[in-house]
Amino acid sequence: MKTRKLGNSGLEISALGLGCMGMSSNYGPAKDKKEMIALIRAAAELGINFFDTAESYGPFINEELVGQALSPVRESIYIATKFGYNIDPNTKVRDGLNSRPDHIRKVCEASLKRLNTDRIDLFYQHRVDPDVPIEEVAGTVKDLIIEGKVKHFGLSEASDQTIRKAHKIQPVTALQSEYSLWSREPENDVLKTCEELEIGFVPWSPLGQGFLTGKVMPETSFESSDVRSRFPRFTPEAMAANQPIVEVLNQIAKSNEATPAQVAIAWLLAQKPWIVPIPGTRKLERLEENIQAVNLELNSSDLQELNKITSNFEVFGQRGTGTEKYS
Repeated sequence: MKTRKLGNSGLEISALGLGCMGMSSNYGPAKDKKEMIALIRAAAELGINFFDTAESYGPFINEELVGQALSPVRESIYIATKFGYNIDPNTKVRDGLNSRPDHIRKVCEASLKRLNTDRIDLFYQHRVDPDVPIEEVAGTVKDLIIEGKVKHFGLSEASDQTIRKAHKIQPVTALQSEYSLWSREPENDVLKTCEELEIGFVPWSPLGQGFLTGKVMPETSFESSDVRSRFPRFTPEAMAANQPIVEVLNQIAKSNEATPAQVAIAWLLAQKPWIVPIPGTRKLERLEENIQAVNLELNSSDLQELNKITSNFEVFGQRGTGTEKYS
């Protein structure tokens, strides 16, 4: 497995990470715990050493899953988790944002226990809280780093202005935002800021929540527990309108003896040497497929063709719920 450094932080990780959210939530019912533990351990054996989770995934159960799965190899891997939401411990209902300093500390302690570890390698603010100055958030994480409970500070879905403010208080190691061939918003300002400040970038949903694999068709339906059932880009009309992106992926995949998913990941890896995608999966064969993308080097013609279709093509439907924006 090739490795990459997240900015100038010194954090060197596998060129591809594993997003673990879907094993426990958001894409239908949680999968069998034993099967997912085996999958996470298989990822580690195949060279992935960067695993992404959050207290809100489940909630709580995904951190427990990741902690249990990785405990035998804890010293050779890196775990990223997140804070920033109010979550009722009894009902497990998420109720708004909360990045107050005392709450960040409580989440840190709870996450350490669920992950069965003595430190969090990368602690992201899951979403920017407009009610708490980012300087206070960064200062709190800085204290946790001094105490040895956290190693690195990250932000998620933050604007370039927010990144700059936080970075002055505590250097930001990584920014995690949605970024893929059909979600290129970070290119406007965020990626430029990351490059300037030498901050790593971790794209979530690098496969467009499955759409860029070519396996999600206009006639595909989603159960109510799958977030895509509520997302504007996954209506039948939107999926039909956005097929031209998949068609180009299929063409380039065929010429490279690869799959559309591998091409989509390889495109991301080709953008910057400090970008580390974290595709998620519940299947071993998909994990193995994604890992092979690390060795796929697209030529300049392939990259130009992919950039051409996505820069000139207006994606139908807003990403997420249609209300997400950088803060």
